[in-house]
Amino acid sequence: MAIISSLGLILITCIIIWRACDGFEMASNYLGRNMKEGIKGATINAVGSSLPELFTTLFFLFVLKDKDGFAGGIGTTAGSAVFNAMIIPAVVILVVIGKGISSKIEVSLKVILRDGIALILAELALIFVITGTSLDWTHGLILMCLYFVYVAYMLLSKGPGKVENDYEATAEGGDRVLAFFKGDLSTTVLGDSKINGPKAVLLLIVSILFISLACFWLVEACESFGEAINMPIYFVSVILASAATSVPDTIMSYKDAMKGNYDDAVANALGSNIFDVCFALGFPLFLFTLIYGPIEMNAETVENVGQLRVLLLILTLIVFFIFVFAQKGIRRIHARALLLLYVLFVAYSIGKGIRYDIPVINSVSEVLSAISNWFTTLF
Repeated sequence: MAIISSLGLILITCIIIWRACDGFEMASNYLGRNMKEGIKGATINAVGSSLPELFTTLFFLFVLKDKDGFAGGIGTTAGSAVFNAMIIPAVVILVVIGKGISSKIEVSLKVILRDGIALILAELALIFVITGTSLDWTHGLILMCLYFVYVAYMLLSKGPGKVENDYEATAEGGDRVLAFFKGDLSTTVLGDSKINGPKAVLLLIVSILFISLACFWLVEACESFGEAINMPIYFVSVILASAATSVPDTIMSYKDAMKGNYDDAVANALGSNIFDVCFALGFPLFLFTLIYGPIEMNAETVENVGQLRVLLLILTLIVFFIFVFAQKGIRRIHARALLLLYVLFVAYSIGKGIRYDIPVINSVSEVLSAISNWFTTLF
């Protein structure tokens, strides 16, 4: 019964996060209408799609505390990065081809190289920064600074950009009470009227409150589910929490793909990962250790976290080269390859989490540990 109720609550949080992020997107787009394209994309859009990962990691740390909270947090951010890099592009490809919009999608090599290399560097930095059995606020600060460097690079490389100061939006309209229970926050706040400054701020605050509440429930549900099946929270967060928090990224990329903005559809997924790895993990780590002191991790947590970081890097490299060498068009076969990679990732995570003696899982785990230890010796 606990398993069913936990999964049900996780499903509910997915829906709330999805609907609340729609309201956040509308409000933030209006408030950022006078911002240049480069600034808006690197700040508001990145925060909007990755806000659930940030809140979930915060709650994992401040609810579960210390090593379990950090393990849950890094599981969420890393698992979300894997989901974004594989499931989202695969969904975009299959939907575009399935609807007959195109037989393939073409993504700019410049976009793939820019965001892909930045993500690989961020993941290498994560491997070298999160080392040892003790973590403090300096580790979180380093990760946050890396994200700020990425934002600065994006702004400088994009040049002056274009200002969209004619932005207008109107909610769907209808009964506000009914809209609230449907999760339509924009109609709940705006009614039938157009958005303006004060209403945008109110919608932004309401959306953030609902996202934070859903993320708190998500952490509680993951903890309950882990206890019910006797699986460490780390492995539950890698699979369930990461998928739940990636809903906004998936919806955003889907919308871009339907408009034919294939560069944005893929770049949104890769760009969000940089925010997840650097800021969504770095800020909670910085804040928690600043208040409560260093996080002390046991050998098992260090081992699991080390393996996950290496696995994340390997999978990212595979996805990166799939996109680089598919410049004649990304087709259905590439989507299937991405889905297979994610299935293998989930299978490995479940195999590790249930703690059965599975030879294949053990062999992969040993290889990942060896690579992780090699990286540690370089530091």
